[in-house]
Amino acid sequence: MRGMPDLTLMGAMHDALRREAGRLAGVTARVDVDPRTVLRAAVGWELLKTALRVHHSAEDEALWPALRRGLAGRPADLALLEVMEAEHDAIDQVVEAVDEALAGPEIGSHHLGDLTDSLVTGLLGHLRHEEEQALPLIRAVITPGQWAYFGQVHAQRIGRDAFRILPWLLDGANEETSTVLAVFPEPVRHAYRHRWRPAYLALDLWNAGSTPCQGP
Repeated sequence: MRGMPDLTLMGAMHDALRREAGRLAGVTARVDVDPRTVLRAAVGWELLKTALRVHHSAEDEALWPALRRGLAGRPADLALLEVMEAEHDAIDQVVEAVDEALAGPEIGSHHLGDLTDSLVTGLLGHLRHEEEQALPLIRAVITPGQWAYFGQVHAQRIGRDAFRILPWLLDGANEETSTVLAVFPEPVRHAYRHRWRPAYLALDLWNAGSTPCQGP
């Protein structure tokens, strides 16, 4: 009997993306600081973008192609994969629009709020859509070997950002922590516990201590 892939890491990533989407929404909802100033310097924004790039590109390269092979002759399911990739593209475009707005000399906070609202709504909708419709297909079709390859591609794309992404991924996680860490070699686990996590916890990810607004 074919073993089912362990989706713990996927679940941890989705939980982390939801968590940061909520924090991003909180930034633009604040009235005590200028959200433009906050986001321009926010480590949390950079980590969210990095995680999205890693996760979506790994799915596009190593997960959806394997699913396509397994779903040959099932047009409705294959169409779902096209939708997944289109949702990735739409999210990427909004991320780029936010960065372009932040790089501009004159942007309104309302415009930035509209963009981040669109990003949060699109990301949360995509995660829900993937969990409800794509994950059942992954469980039914993807082999443990194919899932392991996806995990390898995912890890390779994290690469030198592991010192930030791993503690970011496990921020607030409890039951998933040991399972996720078990995927990594002991030197990485040791670095996570003794260096990476303490350094991450010391960060002000979304500039909660930002200087209050001084007027328009």
